Amino acid sequence: MKINLQEQLIDTLTNYIQTLPSNTRLPSERQLADKYEVSRNTIRCALMNMEVTGLIRRIHGKGTFVNRVNLNSDLGSNFQFGEQMRQLGKVPRTEVISFEKRDVNAYFAQSMNLKLGEEVIKVERLRLADEQPMMLERSFLPLKIFPTLTKEMLQEKTMYSVFQERFDEKISYADEYFLASVISHVDSELMGIMEGTPCLNLKRTTYDQHQRVIEFTLSVAR
Repeated sequence: MKINLQEQLIDTLTNYIQTLPSNTRLPSERQLADKYEVSRNTIRCALMNMEVTGLIRRIHGKGTFVNRVNLNSDLGSNFQFGEQMRQLGKVPRTEVISFEKRDVNAYFAQSMNLKLGEEVIKVERLRLADEQPMMLERSFLPLKIFPTLTKEMLQEKTMYSVFQERFDEKISYADEYFLASVISHVDSELMGIMEGTPCLNLKRTTYDQHQRVIEFTLSVAR
């Protein structure tokens, strides 16, 4: 599949903001539209996608700012939302919001050691405790490693259980980065909390026994 204009713009903007210091305020939508010679709507859609990946944050009435991960912690492969919630005496539940296959763009290709043109599976899940949304996860999985993965599989069992039982993929370790932030408009609606509420942004890269990246997840947590 050909990369469309918006995806090209996202790649261009990603390269641009990675040269900027943390918390830098970006030019306005109009200024960006003039700079890259595209419509404001195209700029707006690209920024919404970049906000989802955690590269930027948008604050109503103030502007768009560069996010920068500044703390690294290896939490290993034992991160289990359900188990943590049960230890707190809460009933966990996972809702699979979306499941789709798409071509990888430059940002995810670099993060997952993939080549442009390869495909990934994007899985969006809402993690709840006692029916209260606690975490929103967007996971990206290499299609070549999980070619027969379905939404139904992930609704029946945990993701890591499916990896091991269906695909013989065992988790070796995971690197997880996290930073304090404020929740975006898009995520606030899914989480049921007010835009601008403090939250935790997480980025997890999970490796199998062959040192391959088998999961790249971007999360927003209360």
